[in-house]
Amino acid sequence: MTQSTNTAFYDRISAELTDIDAQGLTKPERVIASRQGPVISVNGRDVLNFCANNYLGLAGDERVTQAGIRAMEKWGAGTASVRFICGTLEIHKELERAVADYLGFEDAILFAAAFDANGGIFEPLFTEADAIVSDSLNHASIIDGVRLCKAKRYRFATSDMADLEAQLKQARADGAREIIIATDGAFSMDGYIAKLKDIRALADQYGALIMVDDCHATGFMGDKGRGSYAHCGVEVDFVTGTFGKALGGAMGGFICAKANVVALLKQRARPYLFSNALAPAVCGSSLEAIRIAAGEEGDALRKQLFANAARFRSAMTEAGFTLQPGEHPIIPVMLGDAKLAQDMAARMLELGVYVIGFSFPVVPRGQARIRTQMSAAHTFEQIDAAVAAFIQAGKELGVI
Repeated sequence: MTQSTNTAFYDRISAELTDIDAQGLTKPERVIASRQGPVISVNGRDVLNFCANNYLGLAGDERVTQAGIRAMEKWGAGTASVRFICGTLEIHKELERAVADYLGFEDAILFAAAFDANGGIFEPLFTEADAIVSDSLNHASIIDGVRLCKAKRYRFATSDMADLEAQLKQARADGAREIIIATDGAFSMDGYIAKLKDIRALADQYGALIMVDDCHATGFMGDKGRGSYAHCGVEVDFVTGTFGKALGGAMGGFICAKANVVALLKQRARPYLFSNALAPAVCGSSLEAIRIAAGEEGDALRKQLFANAARFRSAMTEAGFTLQPGEHPIIPVMLGDAKLAQDMAARMLELGVYVIGFSFPVVPRGQARIRTQMSAAHTFEQIDAAVAAFIQAGKELGVI
């Protein structure tokens, strides 16, 4: 087939991109010329950064950076293979032990990305005899993981316990052998924290397992930052998480569970079996981030993080912005219109504040927003400067 015979395909792709742009849904990629941190270099100038998942401020931390460098110097760039062939290094086992101990589980398994962890957890453990009951606002990676599994699928309205119970009843009535409730611990687009105490009670009542994606909770929610389940004071069966946010900011994911579950996942989870082992530099950086997060310094960083969130939330509310309610360091500024969100983000960058507009399909239509994210590395002065920029841009664009 020649290039000319494919013209219709390429024309269709161009037309779709044009339509995305016309709707204000284009997601620009801005090039950063510095380490991640509260201040970053964009387009040749320093700007305040309020959109990174750098909750504890460790992504650019020199100790975390040097730990990654030392690991690379010892172990090289990588294993050049998957782990079961020739890819398990001592540092992989060390990181699995460290994250399992930190989060209070028997064992852990590493993945190249948290997306892979959620993509790989369901299919090896559950069959067509089982049922998965999933929160309607779960992350795309959970949705894709559920799709790869043959278990019966049920969905409940986000954080709606009456609907969850109805779905559990239906799954039992349909003869499910095992039922697993799957939920984000903290929902990334809204900052809502799952009602895990209520979910735990219903799981006990209906004999269900609980899986929590804690990518936006590990390291800073709950006692010692162990996550949303620690914050809510409950136990769960499986936790998936990432080293790409609070725990160093690089990449890589994990599943924590009982030892026999991890053993089976290492035999059957396709993203684990068919993806290269996690790079040694990522392992080294993540180990250092866990060390910091688990100690007294982690306590101080978490205290600062939530103080920053409270200051920003209070000032923005007083200024007249509509925010999603909550206590999480994710604080969405609701704008509704996709183009307005993009225009607002562009104006904020001109004013020296880096934020991103979120619109469909990342969030539902009509719920476009700027999702701000606080970091322990922010100062009160930086937060106040960001609020001032929001107020100026909001008045110029008719938001407030």
